[in-house]
Amino acid sequence: MLSRLIHTSCTEQTEQAGAALAQRMLGESLPPFVALYGDLGVGKTAFVRGFASVLCPGSPVRSPTFSLVYEHRGRVKDLFHFDMYRITDEDDLYSIGFDDYLARDGICLVEWSENIPYAIPPHHIAVTIEKNDPCDPQSRLIRIEERKEPPC
Repeated sequence: MLSRLIHTSCTEQTEQAGAALAQRMLGESLPPFVALYGDLGVGKTAFVRGFASVLCPGSPVRSPTFSLVYEHRGRVKDLFHFDMYRITDEDDLYSIGFDDYLARDGICLVEWSENIPYAIPPHHIAVTIEKNDPCDPQSRLIRIEERKEPPC
C-alpha cells in the first residue's frame, strides 16, 4: 500500500511530488484515480502539472474550473484532469460524462474531490495538500495514500 508524507517549500517541489507519483503509477499496479483534497490555492493544480509532465510532456496544464475537465493525450496513458469545485449534485457530475472517463484507459486526477464523495472509486489514491506553516506561506504538507475500501 502506498503511503507518503512530503513537505514542500515551493511550487516546483509540489510539481516534483506530482511527477514522482506519476512515475510510480506508471511502474506499479496502482489505481488510475487520484482524488485531490485541499483548500483554494494550496497547489492542487501545481501537483497535477508535475504529474502531467511525466504522462504528457509539454501539455499545458491549467485549472479546469469552468470547463470541468481537460483531456491530455499521453504517451502511455491519457490524463483526465477534473475540477469539481462547481459540481453540486450527481446530475451535474454525470452530465459531463464522468462515468465514461472512469471507463476509459487513462488516469483521472480530480481536484475538489470532497464535493463528490459518492463518486470516488473504492480503490484510489488520495492526495491531501495543506498549508502547514503560518510563517511560511509557501510551505505545504502533502499526504499521499492508497485507499482500498472493502466491498459492502
